[in-house]
Amino acid sequence: MNKKVKVVGAGLAGAEAAYYLAERGVKVELYDIKPKTFTPAHTDKNFCELVCSNSLKGKDPYSNACGLLKEEMRILGSLTMEAAENTSVPAGGALAVERESFAQYVTQKLKSHKNIKILCEEVVTVPEERSIIATGPLTTDKLSESISDICGGQLHFYDASAPIVSRDSLDFENCFFGDRYGKGGDDYINCPLDKEQYENFVNSLISADKAVLHDFEKREIFEGCMPVEVMAARGFESLRFANLKPVGLKDKNGNRFYAVLQLRKENADGTAYNLVGCQTNLKWGEQKRVFSIIPALKNAEFLRYGVMHRNTFLNSPQCLNSDFSFKSRPTVFFAGQITGVEGYVESAASGMLAAVHMLEKLNGNQPVIPDNTTILGALSAHISGANEDFQPMNANFGILKSLDKIIKDKKQRYAALAQRALENIREYKSKLF
Repeated sequence: MNKKVKVVGAGLAGAEAAYYLAERGVKVELYDIKPKTFTPAHTDKNFCELVCSNSLKGKDPYSNACGLLKEEMRILGSLTMEAAENTSVPAGGALAVERESFAQYVTQKLKSHKNIKILCEEVVTVPEERSIIATGPLTTDKLSESISDICGGQLHFYDASAPIVSRDSLDFENCFFGDRYGKGGDDYINCPLDKEQYENFVNSLISADKAVLHDFEKREIFEGCMPVEVMAARGFESLRFANLKPVGLKDKNGNRFYAVLQLRKENADGTAYNLVGCQTNLKWGEQKRVFSIIPALKNAEFLRYGVMHRNTFLNSPQCLNSDFSFKSRPTVFFAGQITGVEGYVESAASGMLAAVHMLEKLNGNQPVIPDNTTILGALSAHISGANEDFQPMNANFGILKSLDKIIKDKKQRYAALAQRALENIREYKSKLF
């Protein structure tokens, strides 16, 4: 069999995919518009440019989910983890890199590999041949149109996500289960506020620091989804007639409330809950401060903060299989933020997974999917599992399958989840090689 694959995009996901395949004897054609052309957010002629931050988040696999994901990737032989270790700068418990050195390291590895041919060309249509599309959140317009065509319009052009919190961190003395007007069972956790609490929350929302958007992002995002802080600024009562509407909600004692924030399950296990209607552009530290004003969330552990930015991504549960291949065109795989993973490391991880599964198919084998006791497996499940309100997800312990036993202490629980994940990813690796 002619083992040749086209990889489109040389960001974190594309670089990881190309290198993984090339190291295993596959001839790779790696396409990127750099250095002839740049997206509105890019300036470095090298590949794998880190645009938003130089931090790859926490290092410790036993206390930080992104740290666990890094270790899983190292076990499978990750280029980006190798590059990060070789270009790191002091950052306490986080893994941070010198941006230019990191990009240069990856670029040199790709350009010098005997099995990688780099082409500075814009790919404008989804290829018919075996390929991995890893063009990121700023996929060019023509390719976006082609992707949209083959997936029936299941393509989003901005990322407007509400925060997600851990169920175990909620104060159940200050919230209750129930649906509006008693319909549908106990699908929601309701977090009530009295008038004083509501006023404090609204004022804090309005005055909190916002994240800075690129000029090219502003109009598209705010036309598509209203941030909760913008709605709050329209008038004191605005949220009581929208996101925090109390109508039809009362606790088991029949009490009614001035305002109610609803939380909705984010995963089947019910370990993570989404703050309904709270898409926000607040800085992450401000999100924790402001939403913790709500009594039920006073000790909330945030598994993912809300984000709002330009982000082309698929409605992946409708379009992709758990091996990251396209349902209607199984020779084409997707990787990176376009699949609905959120973050540098997560994007690189999806590139590795797409390459792992592509290689299995090239060798005539059925792809083996890591299970959701690992971060790699849980992200695979996220992009392919049934989800009517699909939004991008980052690595967090809340997406992992629950342990067989209850461990109340968070540090001990995280350590047990990590130990199980690392054991299982080593077993997974043994099935591949």
